[in-house]
Amino acid sequence: MIVKAGNISLGNDNPLVLIAGPCVVENEKMILETASQIKRITGELKIPFIFKSSFRKANRTNINSFSGIGDEEAIKILSKIKKDFDLPVLTDIHSLDDIEKVGDAADVLQIPAFLSRQTELLIAAGKSGKSVNIKKGQFLAPQDMKHAAEKVSSTGNNNILLTERGTSFGYHNLVVDMRSFVIMKETGYPVVMDATHAVQLPSKDNTSGGEPKFIKPLAKAAVAVGIDALFLEVHPDPKEAKSDAASQLSLSELKELLIVIKEIDNIVKNK
Repeated sequence: MIVKAGNISLGNDNPLVLIAGPCVVENEKMILETASQIKRITGELKIPFIFKSSFRKANRTNINSFSGIGDEEAIKILSKIKKDFDLPVLTDIHSLDDIEKVGDAADVLQIPAFLSRQTELLIAAGKSGKSVNIKKGQFLAPQDMKHAAEKVSSTGNNNILLTERGTSFGYHNLVVDMRSFVIMKETGYPVVMDATHAVQLPSKDNTSGGEPKFIKPLAKAAVAVGIDALFLEVHPDPKEAKSDAASQLSLSELKELLIVIKEIDNIVKNK
């Protein structure tokens, strides 16, 4: 099945798509500069690119953690990226009100992993007519994702993506089972690898930690399995990020990784 996000096609052996951007909208200058740099890199490498950033983080570990600069301001910045850079935009939603709130700013509505069984939200996202990216809950088997997809498709909307982001492995740890991509692909929908959230150490102490050294090997392995899109949270200075500082990829490392990733994708898809 081919899924559309703006003018980009995902699935059915189309070239690998990059979904990337900072975890959350921190300020206009950083977000615009990061979008510009990723667009330049992906343009040079001829890799289709969907910009990603959350307008608000609704599921922080600590009550004092940064959650956003304000919905209205953040959504205006996402709209500016969509218009000025001619890019499809993906952002998270956490409630029915968020769907209307993001309006035309988002081409893809992302269902966070913790909400991947939330029937009312999935159906409302489907009714929006936008593409819907469902992140597999850390508590779900890959086979279970067909049920989440059915909730969206029941509205007549089949523009659905299924994303792997790791499964809970004991306390404060995640593991990625590469069989997951094969199993989820049997639903007929394109599959995505979130290689940055997959390296998180969830809710450890007062914040979520991470092991970013595993981002690149996990990304390469998933592309070798035959995924349709690679999801990366990318920040110009991850250590200074206001969210997911321990698990974002540095912007300076993106191009080198994408060169290898594209070669692997070409081999797998016989391009």
